[in-house]
Amino acid sequence: MGISDIMPAGWHGRARAGLLACTVALALPGLSLAQEQGQPDRPAWADNRWGEGDQLGAANHMTAERTRLAAELVTTGKVYSLGIVVGPDTPAFPPRSLALTVLQPGQTDNSGLGDNAFTYNDDIFMGWLGIGPQIDGLGHAGEDHVYYGGRHYHDFAPASGLTELGLDQLPGLVGRGVLLDMTRHFDTPMVEEGVAYTEDDIRAASEAQGVELREGDVVLFHSNWMELLDGQNADPERFGAAEPGLGVSGAEYLAGLGVMAVGADTWGMEVVPAETEGEAFRAHQILQAHHGIYILENMETRELAADGVNEFMFVLGQARLKGAVQMMINPIAIR
Repeated sequence: MGISDIMPAGWHGRARAGLLACTVALALPGLSLAQEQGQPDRPAWADNRWGEGDQLGAANHMTAERTRLAAELVTTGKVYSLGIVVGPDTPAFPPRSLALTVLQPGQTDNSGLGDNAFTYNDDIFMGWLGIGPQIDGLGHAGEDHVYYGGRHYHDFAPASGLTELGLDQLPGLVGRGVLLDMTRHFDTPMVEEGVAYTEDDIRAASEAQGVELREGDVVLFHSNWMELLDGQNADPERFGAAEPGLGVSGAEYLAGLGVMAVGADTWGMEVVPAETEGEAFRAHQILQAHHGIYILENMETRELAADGVNEFMFVLGQARLKGAVQMMINPIAIR
């Protein structure tokens, strides 16, 4: 199954148009669309609490004291892998794809290296880093080509890699994790596509679970959407066509609390279709560009939900590829 098999009609035309626009922008660097139209160079939301030049955003909440308190949440020592297995058939936002090649370099006509015949396999990865379980760095989501801290794309996003806001800047994320089980909140085996998690929903879900959301938290939403990938009635086409997820008021609420990261068991974290017709990924803009909050997508939350886990120690150490916008990840929850 390829990307064309799991995404809704119309996506590929827009994806090709986007790639063409990116190609033109790279070939003809210059003013952003906002500048060309005479809009303000620095939007009001660009000022952040950590000051000019900050590249860590909400990761600044990761203090030694909060890490120590997160470690105190470990009671049983059970480890949960929050990543899913990734392959060329993993549904991904178009035009993303990947391929893996395994080879034995320089060993096809000999017995390997040394008298002891040392042989080995290596692998070559070819693809996009924003596939499967992933973290969106702060250079990912913008508003009219303006990103976290008021940076314009032409100032920090050449084709060779981000010069600022790259995930190489992030040492990792460690803190208190909170799972909000939205299947419990909506009293359904799986939350339907198009259902937005509003501020009221988040407040009610956390209150029902007896868990308080705090500054510096990593908040994950469980909708059971992963059942569409490998469950008894798997439907990858439905999985990739739309999703339940965070709504605009919910994003504003979490940003106001000062959370460090927001994630979900869906490919895009926020609700699709959008609450307001014509908008695209508004929650991404609110969390990332406006507030410097990291986004985690395609998180495997089923085991946590089955065990009734509300809070846990969250640990993420992503690959620090210089200038990377996104990265495949396998975060760990420890209870």
